[in-house]
Amino acid sequence: MTSSERSRPDPVVLEARDVPLGGIRSMSVRRSLPQRDLPTIGAWCFLDRFGPQSTRMRVEPHPHMGLQTVTWPLTGEVRHRDSIGNDVTLRPGQLNLMTSGRGIAHSEYSLGDGEVELDALQLWIALPDATRNSDRAFERHEFLPHAEVRATAGIAGHATVVMGTFAGVTSPATTHTPLVAAQVGVPSGSSLDLPLNREWEHGLMILDGDAAFEPGAASPQPTPGDLLYLAPGHDSIAVSSQWGARIFIIGGEPLAEDLVMWWNFVGRSHDEIALAWEEWQGGSPRFGEVPGHGDVRIPAPPLPTVRLLPRRRAR
Repeated sequence: MTSSERSRPDPVVLEARDVPLGGIRSMSVRRSLPQRDLPTIGAWCFLDRFGPQSTRMRVEPHPHMGLQTVTWPLTGEVRHRDSIGNDVTLRPGQLNLMTSGRGIAHSEYSLGDGEVELDALQLWIALPDATRNSDRAFERHEFLPHAEVRATAGIAGHATVVMGTFAGVTSPATTHTPLVAAQVGVPSGSSLDLPLNREWEHGLMILDGDAAFEPGAASPQPTPGDLLYLAPGHDSIAVSSQWGARIFIIGGEPLAEDLVMWWNFVGRSHDEIALAWEEWQGGSPRFGEVPGHGDVRIPAPPLPTVRLLPRRRAR
């Protein structure tokens, strides 16, 4: 073992938690990020998984500011409508990327009036100070590039590159900070060497199947929904599967900016959050209106009675 390998930080398992969301009725949601000691991985500041489950999804219009939303369906279809006129149906293997800028609103519905099988990831990316007040925008990518992942045993894996660059392949999706997101298929009976940027931190999630991360069975192993966190210092990580698995990887350059995150808003101060709350509650044109919903919208919860402070990491 080299000296750099001995000094490399060990992986840490970050356990997901159940979170009740007033805007999503009768849905099971597991939140992996933010964590108390780790508010961000790169610029990734939020990761929810809703499913797998049979449900009727009705997320009424709600606001966002200072972030990008990444919606990645695994099972089922989701209808997205927003306040800049987009009305699209998203299916597995496709990416919805919404950039809020200073403010945007959107809704998300499952199709039909009854329960459907649904499973998806929703992630947020904190916009850097230079672009967080930029114009709001929306991208839909129906076809994303694929990369081959080297096998050390068995056959090679294949990755869908969702954001950034992975294994030498770059997604067309717009990024504002150095980051990556990719879904990797691990064939049954195979071991893969997942390439990582040594200067970045990463999180790895098992979506389904069985997977074990090296080095060794004594290392912490996440269960589906948890995140395996890797601090900077890793060039790669090995993953193997007996029966086949899907892995989701996020990562990025550690964020230097302090964030104040509350409800659906990412800002830099309590006063920014309070102003966004006031303008959403007051029906300000800042966030716009989502067509087809009339006056229906999700009200913001009451602001805390104390000033909101930046979330700082303990890791």
